Amino acid sequence: MKKFWKNTNFSLKAGLIMTAFFVIIGFVIYFLPHIDPFTFNSYPSKLEPTSEHWLGTTSMGQDVTWLLIEAIHNSLLIGLIVATIGTVAGVFIGLLAGFSGGWLDRVLTVVTDTFIVIPSLPILILMTSFMKGTSTVFVMALVLAMFAWAWPSRQIRSMALSMRERDFIHTAWFSGEGTVQVVVTEILPYALTWALSNFMNATLAAIASESSLAVLGLSPGNLISLGNMIQWARDRNAIFTKQWFWIGSPIVATAVMFIGLFLLITGYNDYLSRKRGR
Repeated sequence: MKKFWKNTNFSLKAGLIMTAFFVIIGFVIYFLPHIDPFTFNSYPSKLEPTSEHWLGTTSMGQDVTWLLIEAIHNSLLIGLIVATIGTVAGVFIGLLAGFSGGWLDRVLTVVTDTFIVIPSLPILILMTSFMKGTSTVFVMALVLAMFAWAWPSRQIRSMALSMRERDFIHTAWFSGEGTVQVVVTEILPYALTWALSNFMNATLAAIASESSLAVLGLSPGNLISLGNMIQWARDRNAIFTKQWFWIGSPIVATAVMFIGLFLLITGYNDYLSRKRGR
């Protein structure tokens, strides 16, 4: 561990620290006992920051600190679910298409290209409009995951096409291994480093997509997320009533989270590049 930390670049270190900070908030502190922040009038409204309410309260009597903690938890959870589904499905479909060839490759390629060229925003707007007020974190993640697998699948298929003619793959074919077995045992280990990088990028993209829909007022109204927290503060005129911590904390948290994930992605890619060059 010490050797890894010593050999990593500044971007990767900063990204790891910043991302770990949000993971601790979203998946450790979140589970400490607290009043449901979604409940109105739990506390006096429009309180200034105090030792009891670190970021004050909203005009609806909600604790801003716990509202932010739950928003971070849900936004990260959506990002992780979407990234997991998109990466796993994209890698498997891409490898299967690249190695199977024939009609299966053509069918999977057509389906993949269709999801790539379809404009996702209108469909996401339509689906979230139908779910408004009735959705859950998992359902919202499934909706976003519909378009998260296509690009990874396209990219990994190109990798599979370049590797299918190598000698060790022909040896696996002649030894009697099937397509799925060859993909899982022979090729998947080579794709893991790429998959990890794509996973981090997909997490960032999913959080950005949900936040964008929420700021437009199209995210489910019962879902506490960073984007929805900003939208609720706008609807309640937090700027005009000078409730800076209510509207400012999710904006700052979103920006810092995005910077942390971006540094983690770029730092990890630089680390891999240096490692391959040795």
